[in-house]
Amino acid sequence: MGENDDSEIIEHHVDEAMEKKTSQRSHTHSFMESVTSSEREGHSSTQSSHRLLAYSDALISIIATVMILPVAHTKFEGNEELKQSFQLLLTTKIAVYLMTFLIVTVAWAAHIRLFQVIERIDDCLALLNLACMMLITFLPYTFSLMATFPEKILGILLFCACVMVIGLIQAVIVIYAFSRPFLLNEQIQISENQAYYKHHILKVIMRVPIMCLFASIFSFIFFQLSYVILAIVIFLPYISQSLKWCRSKALGHSLEETPDSMLFYTYHPNEPLSKERVEAFSDGVYAIVATLLILDICEDNVPDPVMVQQKFGGSLVAALQEYGPEFLAYFGSFATVGLLWFVHHSLFLHVTITSRLMGLFNTFSLAFVGGLPLAYELTHEFPRDSRNALEAVQISCVIIFFAGVFQLAIWVAALFDERRTLHPLVRYGGRDHAFMLAKLALYPCVSLGTFFLTCALSEFSTSIFHLMQLGVPVAFLLLRLLVSVGLALLRPLLAALRKQPEAAAGGAGAGLVEVEEDEEARVPFSDLVS
Repeated sequence: MGENDDSEIIEHHVDEAMEKKTSQRSHTHSFMESVTSSEREGHSSTQSSHRLLAYSDALISIIATVMILPVAHTKFEGNEELKQSFQLLLTTKIAVYLMTFLIVTVAWAAHIRLFQVIERIDDCLALLNLACMMLITFLPYTFSLMATFPEKILGILLFCACVMVIGLIQAVIVIYAFSRPFLLNEQIQISENQAYYKHHILKVIMRVPIMCLFASIFSFIFFQLSYVILAIVIFLPYISQSLKWCRSKALGHSLEETPDSMLFYTYHPNEPLSKERVEAFSDGVYAIVATLLILDICEDNVPDPVMVQQKFGGSLVAALQEYGPEFLAYFGSFATVGLLWFVHHSLFLHVTITSRLMGLFNTFSLAFVGGLPLAYELTHEFPRDSRNALEAVQISCVIIFFAGVFQLAIWVAALFDERRTLHPLVRYGGRDHAFMLAKLALYPCVSLGTFFLTCALSEFSTSIFHLMQLGVPVAFLLLRLLVSVGLALLRPLLAALRKQPEAAAGGAGAGLVEVEEDEEARVPFSDLVS
């Protein structure tokens, strides 16, 4: 493992991409020779879907993230205890935010899988997709109604109506695309089971609208049950797989998927998602969260000219000094968002395939990243000597902790199928594996340590938190050196531990065991834990 590991990984991905493009060109050429002239004319009027998908990913990431604004802009009374206020906030706005964020990402995941089947678009498909995006942009308003009036059913009805219409539009997209096979994935184009694919995809797409229909009906009877049904929508793929597994065990049959159902639009946790679109959506969330942090400073921390003249004698520098805690909180929060993105970027640089389970953990991580504007608001809302400062800092630590823990969960999920999902350089047993693990564990460990440290030193809670935010970048710069030193110290210990069993067995062939083994000879993580 040398200094050129990242370049080797990039070259590996480039080689894979070139091989895929070459094979696709040869297959496309042979297929186009077999189609009729009318189909060729239809194919010539289409275009690649790449820009439409990039636009859709950007729009959905914005919509999913800005739903934190009603939560972050919640105002607390000066004499009100944050702990009591936050309990009320947690049961309403934050819970509804997390639920709607996850449901929006469910719609986005369905969009990914839909356009893995549809590879080309025409004007009609582009307009249908825009109609779908228009309804998705309306979801934050329905969320605001649900968060502000949780006991009123109008917000639930509007939200469910939007989701149902989105599902119907996606169904129309499927029917339209299958009526023009040249728009479809090449593997489906040459398949004799196009009717099976169409009915299977429609069945999967319509599950979420049907669930929302039941949620809207139950809102008239018992509105709390509607929220439960909407929460089930998020975990429906895993509930479906669990029920299928239980049924197979009860009947004594092995759980097997047919090749057709495993190729497209399944609910299997190992079903691959588009890695490029997962990265694009995640980058959008991180970028929007980083941008939201500056909005409040631009709005609330620009001094009034009259106040500057009367209170500070015209000195703008003296006036800005009063906003010192706000600027410190901004720079610390931006550093946190930026470094969490950096860890995410490093992780997905080593990932070759993104499974559905990894996508779920990524969604949970992004949901907590979306809560960082709330952490920023809390850490500068109260003065340092306020009784609420400790609770604000601890809430912020919890948000950062879970954002980092779910990034670590992505890594663990990838390790269980590392030969398929990870680049060989970071598989279990090497220096780069240890370095990646240290990157992922840094924020959970530091935020957890800060949480308990502020409990012991509550009067310095705000200072400790800001020191943590600004100190973590330095830790990242020193991380590779620290990991290298740690491995160098562990190498003699591991060699000594491995010598002892060999000596007890006869001492044959005892010697130093190298830490860096051949890439293909490494033990998979799934084999190790089993």
